Amino acid sequence: MADLVRKTDNKNQPILDPKTGLLKLTYFNLLRLAPGEEYRTRVDDIETLYVVQSGQCDIDVGGTLFSAVGGRADIWSGNADSVYATAGAEVRVRAAAGGAELAVAGGACAEKFPPFRVRPDEVEVVEVGSPETHSHRRIFHLLGQNGLGRAGNLLVSELYADAGCWSGYPPHKHDTDTGTTETNHEEVYHYRFNPDNGFGAQLCFQPDGSSKCFMTKSGDTFVLDHGYHPTVASPGHRAYVFTILVGATRRGLVQNFKEEYRYMMSDFPGVADMVNKFK
Repeated sequence: MADLVRKTDNKNQPILDPKTGLLKLTYFNLLRLAPGEEYRTRVDDIETLYVVQSGQCDIDVGGTLFSAVGGRADIWSGNADSVYATAGAEVRVRAAAGGAELAVAGGACAEKFPPFRVRPDEVEVVEVGSPETHSHRRIFHLLGQNGLGRAGNLLVSELYADAGCWSGYPPHKHDTDTGTTETNHEEVYHYRFNPDNGFGAQLCFQPDGSSKCFMTKSGDTFVLDHGYHPTVASPGHRAYVFTILVGATRRGLVQNFKEEYRYMMSDFPGVADMVNKFK
């Protein structure tokens, strides 16, 4: 299934939850907290990563306090500061004097791992594509290889694509566990554009030739459990994609690139690095 959830004021309630049926493994929430406002939650059987998109806050995970998390003015102003929360833990977020906005990524997880913080200087960056091929983007891995042995099957990143450029390209899918050539990972994209009136196109097509195409705008969220899924931004508008991947059986992602486009993997700079960083 591929679907688009349009921008809405979710009032700090989950946009995606395995209980809703859109996806079986993936959780996603957006928090907008006024100065000094506190948010409390407990999500059973779901590990989460609290990513500060703007402002600053204190985050308490089951009695472990992480102080002054965040600090960037907005998503376009530097690396994120994040906190990993144990599945089923009591989480308390208190915004600082300027308020705070957070994206919360989650995935089904039966194991318990201690909470930890991923500071901005710990974020790993991969450059992919080039302006000449209209595919240049930078992927900032917030919870990637740094989560090995410290988290379950949740992978979280922030992707920044140049204006008019493609991402998720060359086309690939990850909906079948083959052991070596492909893994089964659900995926969620949450989009923003700069300037904010930008838009994009999100494609999804299947091996049998069936396809869907969505027009994406700032604040929209794309959900995917199978199919090839390239996306493109409108010229003149940079794209931001908050990306959540949750593995059905394993943590590391193996992308299966569509056979007739595999030759492009060597034509586009950084694709091999991108593939390796998700493993």
